[in-house]
Amino acid sequence: MTVDWSRYRAVLFDLDGVITPTAEVHMRAWAQMFNDFLDSRGSDAQAPAPYTDADYFAHVDGKPRYDGVRDFLASRGIELPEGTPEDPADQPPGEETVCGLGNRKNAAFGQVLQAEGVSAYPGSRRLLDQLREAGMPMAIVSSSKNAPDVLAAAGVTGYFPVVVHGGVAAERGLKGKPAPDTYQEAARELGVPESGAVVVEDATSGVAAGAAGDFALVIGVDRGVGHQALTEAGADVVVDDLGELVSQEA
Repeated sequence: MTVDWSRYRAVLFDLDGVITPTAEVHMRAWAQMFNDFLDSRGSDAQAPAPYTDADYFAHVDGKPRYDGVRDFLASRGIELPEGTPEDPADQPPGEETVCGLGNRKNAAFGQVLQAEGVSAYPGSRRLLDQLREAGMPMAIVSSSKNAPDVLAAAGVTGYFPVVVHGGVAAERGLKGKPAPDTYQEAARELGVPESGAVVVEDATSGVAAGAAGDFALVIGVDRGVGHQALTEAGADVVVDDLGELVSQEA
């Protein structure tokens, strides 16, 4: 796979599953939170089906945290009060809110990240090195408010002068993926037009966000969702690892 990077003026990366394998940590945290919640609702024949990895890709992957909670619950016909971002993670059964469940998931994610740490994918690190050497401006666009902590833990903060994460989006009133707003904001901060920027994503919602904007190229990274799903969401190019996009001369 060859990409002529000299044709573009900036590269906008998602983080989890693109630069770092923290998508796997998110998947484990979501599974723990949702299945504990579903178990608390009873085990009779009317109980909702358990949460699976397929639910992650269908309802959660790449979206702002509370949107993921809301969309998964809707898939099981469950409605909860919205609550507020200040809701505690340890709400008792029967008193849960959308925000409280999202905060519970975030607490589980933080515990795993602190205990196990994280490293960038080797192929992603090679591409970052090549692009930085070429003077390419780069940004992170992540739905997760944990993005700064993940970047620091992986030792890659210095590659990205611009980080548009979930907290930034909330502060600025930006719509989350699959809307293109956060990617558009990153391009604006880098001082480049959308038409000169590349979007790199592993989630269908993120690919759809790139396709919805006027971006020059949308690259999908298949970490489990599948080449076809990424292509159907709007990816122009799909790879299994960003190392495939490192030039042989690099």
